[in-house]
Amino acid sequence: MADTFQRLFTHAEPQVLSVNVQAALGPARAPRRSQFSWLMRHFVERFFNHETASPDGDAKTRMVQIACAAGLPPFAVAVYLWPVYHPIKGWPPGAPSDGGPPAYWLQVNHHLFFILYSFIALGIATVFEWDLFFPDLLDLFVLGTLPIVPRKVFLARVAAIGLFTAGLLIDVNLLATFVLPMSMDPSNLPRFLLGHLLATVMAGIFSAASILALQGVLLSLFGENLFRRVALVLQGSIITLLVMMMLLFPVLSGIVPSLLESQNLLVRCLPPFWFLGIDQRLLEGPGALPIYSSLAQTACLATLLAVALTMLTYPLAYARRVRELVEGSPSQAKEHVATTPLRWLLHATVLRPPVRRAVFHFISRTILRVPRYRIYLVLYCGVGLSVVTATILRFTAAHGQVRVNVSADGIRVAIGIVIFWMIAGLRLAFVSSGNQRGRWLFRIIHGNPPEFGTMTQQLLAAQIWALACCGAVTSAAWLIFRAISPPELLTWPATASQALIAVVMCVLLTDAFFVNVTTIAFTGDTARTQANLAFTVLKYFAFFPLVTTVPLRLEPLMERGINGFLGVALFATGAHLYLRYRHRRIVHDYCNRLALEDDEDDFPMKLGLRY
Repeated sequence: MADTFQRLFTHAEPQVLSVNVQAALGPARAPRRSQFSWLMRHFVERFFNHETASPDGDAKTRMVQIACAAGLPPFAVAVYLWPVYHPIKGWPPGAPSDGGPPAYWLQVNHHLFFILYSFIALGIATVFEWDLFFPDLLDLFVLGTLPIVPRKVFLARVAAIGLFTAGLLIDVNLLATFVLPMSMDPSNLPRFLLGHLLATVMAGIFSAASILALQGVLLSLFGENLFRRVALVLQGSIITLLVMMMLLFPVLSGIVPSLLESQNLLVRCLPPFWFLGIDQRLLEGPGALPIYSSLAQTACLATLLAVALTMLTYPLAYARRVRELVEGSPSQAKEHVATTPLRWLLHATVLRPPVRRAVFHFISRTILRVPRYRIYLVLYCGVGLSVVTATILRFTAAHGQVRVNVSADGIRVAIGIVIFWMIAGLRLAFVSSGNQRGRWLFRIIHGNPPEFGTMTQQLLAAQIWALACCGAVTSAAWLIFRAISPPELLTWPATASQALIAVVMCVLLTDAFFVNVTTIAFTGDTARTQANLAFTVLKYFAFFPLVTTVPLRLEPLMERGINGFLGVALFATGAHLYLRYRHRRIVHDYCNRLALEDDEDDFPMKLGLRY
């Protein structure tokens, strides 16, 4: 026993064994795992190895990227807090002149950030894995035919969900917990660590459990058919609220003292404040503000209620989901009567060519049917709506009351934000790989690659679909913005400038995002090389400020006279014609490539020199 314990701390060099010695060791024995263990490993792997999370099939790479993306932000904030709590003369700006710790309410805001981040990260992850928490047809057809007790499958899935939640909690909070004691130098380290860990962990558990409980209640009461009709709205609303809370954190941090001291109703309505009460009550002890004790009690009761509701409704929802998968769902292939006039109008105008019409309806029938495309649209729409809300609203606190004001500049910028995120989300869904079921039909009819005129019509259908969808959403958003706009944005010159800017940005952003697209929507090949995630994010950070700056600068210029309208219209027409010409050149080069067979690899023939 002593030798075994000692070997735990001893670095053993790898032994080089001869072939005879290795043969004498006998065959390698795989670890003996139970049926439950295999099932749990399978369900955990599916959280990272399905087409939504890992479209290229590289689940390990995707898992590392997700872990880094979730764990690095709180770690980076914890590191940057070190100079705030250890200031030198003149740095950072606003630090106490005596070199002491920052003010009390600033420290409270720092604690609130880590609680808020844990709450938001677990919530977004739960929404993203929404469809994987319950069985699907693949589970029913494969696992249902094996000699496995259904109860064991259910318990293995529950264990996988618990393991996934626990792993994400550790990933989100572990690195920051190691750094925070050195950065903040708390006076009572045990109390600090206990309060921080308990608050962040309970916030994450409440966020995940409440979303899972909501899903369980809807499924158990209304069934799969009705749930699917409201699932997209629920997912988008939850993503919007979570991201909006993070974006509004700098605003909320400025009014936290007024909210807590006046015991404002907003404090009792936002769950992160509940768990802030746990953190501060454990850190400060009996001398903490009385509201912290009340908030801590609310946090404990809410967490217990969310977990209990999840444990009660999940088995009922699971059983009903399995039963409805066995029975099947009624066909929903009927066309809605309200869309008939619109469909007739499109056929008579922009969808006159049969090729364009076929691709347009192929997109309409596919985009909401595949879970991967649905979650892409939900994420982009949720993030875009939260950015719009954070841009428009301004919060101020006076005499313990929170006032919400509408920013005129925020409304000018909001139209560009809506259009940008809509076109970006549709472009990502259209060019993503994974759904190849309709690909063979286009190749058989039109060739691979097709003739230039046919290819142009196919790609133009996708742009028309994106432009029509973006135009409808932008029109609805514009009407909503008009209802809350200040008087200076309701004049005729301001209205005309907003309408022209909206039309120009819809057209130009559609042209810009689809200029390099050379595949029919949803039929692209899987990328042979791993995309650079950092470079992809960098492009959004570089392009997004331009989109928000254009309406803010051009609309006041256009309101001064007709010359501004003519200048913007002429520039937009020239930019549109250039992007169309550029797109046709790219499509022409693509159509002149030599056709390859489906099972033919182009790497030995290409080598970067063929085209």
